[in-house]
Amino acid sequence: MEIIEITFDNFTITTDKSKMDISAIHDFLSKYSGWSDSIPFERVKASVDNSLNFGLFHNNKQIGFARIISDFSTIAYLGDIYVLDNYRGQGLSKKLMEAVMGHPNLQGLRRWILLTSTADWLYEKYGFIKLPNPELYMELFNPNVYKTDKFK
Repeated sequence: MEIIEITFDNFTITTDKSKMDISAIHDFLSKYSGWSDSIPFERVKASVDNSLNFGLFHNNKQIGFARIISDFSTIAYLGDIYVLDNYRGQGLSKKLMEAVMGHPNLQGLRRWILLTSTADWLYEKYGFIKLPNPELYMELFNPNVYKTDKFK
């Protein structure tokens, strides 16, 4: 997997897994995300270990994140994307999305998937649309998985 690193001002976006601050990622996801409340640390670590990760850093402090689950040939799922509150409104989410969408190993995919209840305006800029045929979509969803999770 090609590692990318983009530096601008005092910010860096990198896909280097060794630079991800899993404690910082876990802190945001488990306490502030709204979609991964109470997720165990080991579950976050496993997800980072098995994904293509994009870390957003300010002066070497992790302030944002996105991860991709993909076969790198036909499909990709964009998840766990965030920028800390104190850094919002500076165009950083756009920079993060540009890095994700421009990654060389994610080009030519037939389908991208994203689940979101916020920032539709951001994702629409990158071609994401509401499901045109939601009747085709199915899911197996367990909202209580982290309450009885084997990784606890």
